[in-house]
Amino acid sequence: MNLELTEETRMLVDTVTRFVRDRLRPLEAEVDLADGIEPQRMQALRREACALGLYGYNMPESIGGPGLSLQTLAAIDEAIGHTSMPLGEVFGHLPGSLRFSNEAQCRWLVDPLLRADTSIGYALTEPGAGSDLSAIATRAVRVAGGWRLNGTKHFISNVEHADHILVLAATDTAAPLKSKLSTFIIERGNPGLALLRKFRKMGWHGYPLSAFSLDDCFVPDSHVLGQPGEGFRIMMATINNDRVYVASKCLGMAQALMDLVLPWARERTTFGQKLGQHQAIQFYLADCDIELNAARLLTQQAAALGDAGHPDFRIAASRAKLYASEMLGRVADRVLQVFGGAGYMTDLPVERIYRDARAFRIGEGTSEMQRIQIARHLLAE
Repeated sequence: MNLELTEETRMLVDTVTRFVRDRLRPLEAEVDLADGIEPQRMQALRREACALGLYGYNMPESIGGPGLSLQTLAAIDEAIGHTSMPLGEVFGHLPGSLRFSNEAQCRWLVDPLLRADTSIGYALTEPGAGSDLSAIATRAVRVAGGWRLNGTKHFISNVEHADHILVLAATDTAAPLKSKLSTFIIERGNPGLALLRKFRKMGWHGYPLSAFSLDDCFVPDSHVLGQPGEGFRIMMATINNDRVYVASKCLGMAQALMDLVLPWARERTTFGQKLGQHQAIQFYLADCDIELNAARLLTQQAAALGDAGHPDFRIAASRAKLYASEMLGRVADRVLQVFGGAGYMTDLPVERIYRDARAFRIGEGTSEMQRIQIARHLLAE
């Protein structure tokens, strides 16, 4: 299995790295403190990314995207992980479900998204349903010309200013899970859509998570993604890609921490020695290095299996997401300890990354869900 990056991938990663360094990192502290970024500034940055050919980088060729391999996407995502969550959105990692758009939907939905003219959110989670999709309470009922949706979604990314929202709802409550859900495209300004609140969070400051309600929200047939009853299949079609995406982001964040701590350990003097000469600190750094490289290998292997269409891709993605997300937490904790009081202050990005790291053990399938999947795979063998 060849895990070497191609020259084209290296060039793309270098472009992303420069953009992160020159255009995004200078904004991180400001965005984190304000817990937001003005829509106009975000739009301008997205257009810059679009001009570089980076926006919507994860979309397949079938709907107008670049059609990059999963290995290339993982390398790009690791580079994006070197900036904060809200600023990473500048690159337009769009919902994988869009690949099920029909020809007409590509024209009015996908094409403007790929030009960075519009934005989109994806709404799955509800107050009573997260990993348990069978508990989704949002209902869609057939009416003349379309559907009526009622329900509540929460912890949803980027819906405050989104032009469209993809909503997963139950269309046949008596059906098995694999055929009870459907995906709907709801436009901003729909009178049945109401924003309820924006959540305050431990981390990811500037990356909005909100709740909204649907009250007799009418959605025409033209705004059903795929076919009715295919919502579960549509979501599951890219969930493993999303897990590799999360693992790659965690790698980038952990590497960013290492890039900060190594110069500090070389230069900081305590008790007449450089910090890095103390054995306790050396152990911390060695453990961080081992775990980071182990997580990178797991992630690269998962991406390679995905590109090959290998049946083990699913479980490899779970391994990568589980290990990388938990590795990031451990690296962040050690690095903050090495920095001491300086790491706990907001002057350095260490404390922000420490806060941001925690959420990745929850999203895209909790650590517990990944362990269940891995254990079931082992027992089935």
